[in-house]
Amino acid sequence: MGNSWPNPVTRVLLYQIGSLFYEERRKRMSYLLPHLHSGWAVDQAILAEEERLVIIRFGHDWDETCMQMDEVLASVAETIKNFAVIYLVDITEVPDFNTMYELYDPSTVMFFFRNKHIMIDLGTGNNNKINWALKDKQEFIDIVETVYRGARKGRGLVIAPKDYSTKYRY
Repeated sequence: MGNSWPNPVTRVLLYQIGSLFYEERRKRMSYLLPHLHSGWAVDQAILAEEERLVIIRFGHDWDETCMQMDEVLASVAETIKNFAVIYLVDITEVPDFNTMYELYDPSTVMFFFRNKHIMIDLGTGNNNKINWALKDKQEFIDIVETVYRGARKGRGLVIAPKDYSTKYRY
């Protein structure tokens, strides 16, 4: 009687409802953006774009961090379509780049321009990628605009508009 936890049947139902919710959310977010299903497709996406920034999110569609990042990516895709294109790559389906780009995090966002990897100094010490989920759309748009402007000027490394070195401090 004094137990505040739901009974086992209720727990199973809550788990199933939660699983369905996340599955539907995953489908909505990750399938709003184009997926690349092979290493060749990734290479072609990077090679084919000559004027726009190529943004690739490496990770797993089912991962919570990827779902959060995909939500931001899908919400900004229309806004940035004139100067950037976004693709998603499942690192289990396409493991070709896992070692080369050290894709060990749940979600990794990388930038390419005219067949060149554009690094970004976020203040974290890792200038190759964004390996956490950004939650603010405008923050991501600001990063993309900064990377695009730097890449157009021929810079291989750009400084982020915000310092993320303290993102884990409370």
